[in-house]
Amino acid sequence: MAIEMGDLKKGLKIEIDGIPYKIMEYQHVKPGKGPAFVRVKIKSFLDGKVIEKTFHAGDKCESPNIIEKDMQYLYDEQDLYYFMDSESYEQIGLNADQVGESIKWLLESMHVSVLFHNEKAISVNVPQIVELKIVETPPNFKGDTSSAGKKPATLETGAVVQIPFHVLEGETIRINTDTGEYIEKAK
Repeated sequence: MAIEMGDLKKGLKIEIDGIPYKIMEYQHVKPGKGPAFVRVKIKSFLDGKVIEKTFHAGDKCESPNIIEKDMQYLYDEQDLYYFMDSESYEQIGLNADQVGESIKWLLESMHVSVLFHNEKAISVNVPQIVELKIVETPPNFKGDTSSAGKKPATLETGAVVQIPFHVLEGETIRINTDTGEYIEKAK
């Protein structure tokens, strides 16, 4: 299905030259002279690179053949991360490039969304908010009670995030996986 300039919007998935992209930013420009155009920032599902592209009236792009499957992360072995389809129980192994930034947040048994382009796994999306246990963080010192201060904390997945001073080792916290920021203590 062809997508025209007027159909573009933030969050839309498009395909250009056989590569699937997601529109991250969208700007419709109507200059004083000449025809209107659309300037977008698009992020590749294959390598995560963000590029800027301009679409003029009459320009078309395709809708990608992307399927999202709910899968469960099982384990990693050498350079592969194994996932199981929640419906068919079929297992697939993905390399670190395909898993991408999601590696920092993966816990065994976690349900994730795996994107397939033309029946080939291309990327893994973890939930936007995950709960992880702090395995290492410096101890608090007297006077470290201000909410403005932060300290580094290593989580059970190996990721390092900045947390407030009052949060202690062994506690479980909620993290925004899009930004890598601490949200709150888990209840």
